[in-house]
Amino acid sequence: MEMLLKVTTAFKSLKETRLSGLRPVTEFFDFQRISRPADMNQATSRISYNTRYFSASRITGFSFLLSSLLEALRLSTNSVRIPTNLRAVFFFHSHVFYSARGNTHLYTALFVIGIPMFLWAGPFGTFFGVLVGSAILVLSHASLLEPGVESDYASIQDTV
Repeated sequence: MEMLLKVTTAFKSLKETRLSGLRPVTEFFDFQRISRPADMNQATSRISYNTRYFSASRITGFSFLLSSLLEALRLSTNSVRIPTNLRAVFFFHSHVFYSARGNTHLYTALFVIGIPMFLWAGPFGTFFGVLVGSAILVLSHASLLEPGVESDYASIQDTV
């Protein structure tokens, strides 16, 4: 029960701190403000403003990209299977068939089978796919979306 209370308080603090600046979806997908930047200076200024302005929205967009880990079935099953098998080897060695030789054969068999299966599942391709996908999403959205009217008053608000 105590663990449940810790999880709920952690979620509430995350909601109050990080997700308090979450922008509405209509503002994130405002097609009226999309235009091509004239030059690299304008693109850089748009990227710097929009990444700060939509930072909480980008966190949620990145979490949607992480759902690709769930879609990679082989990677998900191997990510669960290897720690479970390590725990089972430890349990069986200490409780069921303890031998004087130790459990090195069990661990060796687990690693000889488990590590190639994990590498076959493609963790690096999935990781870099999520990384490149989120970078393309963030940079293209930030450079194509014009800053709103409130960007003109941001410098005035900081001085007040």
